[in-house]
Amino acid sequence: MAKVLFINSNDRPADQAVSVQMHQAFLQSYREANPQDEITELHLFDAELPYYGNTMITGLFKLRQNMEPTEDERKLAEIANFYFDQFMAAEKIVFAFPLWNSTVPAPLVTYISYLAQAGKMFRYTPEGPVGMAADKKVMLLCARGGDYSSEQMAAMEMAMNFVKSAIHLWGIHTPETVVIEGHNQYPDRAKEIVAEGLKETAAAGSRF
Repeated sequence: MAKVLFINSNDRPADQAVSVQMHQAFLQSYREANPQDEITELHLFDAELPYYGNTMITGLFKLRQNMEPTEDERKLAEIANFYFDQFMAAEKIVFAFPLWNSTVPAPLVTYISYLAQAGKMFRYTPEGPVGMAADKKVMLLCARGGDYSSEQMAAMEMAMNFVKSAIHLWGIHTPETVVIEGHNQYPDRAKEIVAEGLKETAAAGSRF
């Protein structure tokens, strides 16, 4: 039995959000193929995710150094560590997210900030940083209304690229990916693009 963490980064209704449809399609097919696994769903827009700033950073530092944090510092540090521990306890992780305004939704940025803790998620060495989560199996599901498949557009894509870059630091170098793109840019083919993409998403869920 594997522990699996599903992370949904979109709070829009499913009929208006392709990444939510991807999350649902992948989850359903995964459950059917792996009924024995322990699945946790984390909906970031429903979670308590205070900004990652000085109070949280100071609290995390003090706890690592066995120093006494203030009440506010401890509270925020414990929130970050809760999500860190939840992530590290999972053997498989699925991120589902859209590209909004050239990048990922803000709660996902905050969540990733909680996880990227030096000395815990990665460590510094003379040869450079070394990730400490290389054993995780990760799937990235991304929906973007524009077509970023060309070389020119690919350089401007900061949703999938952002998440890949973040987890690469953690030692996760070869995540599996499914992308649905272009359904807003090509409205005459939107239904076909989404339907084909969701079919691919469901198939990936069965294999993961």
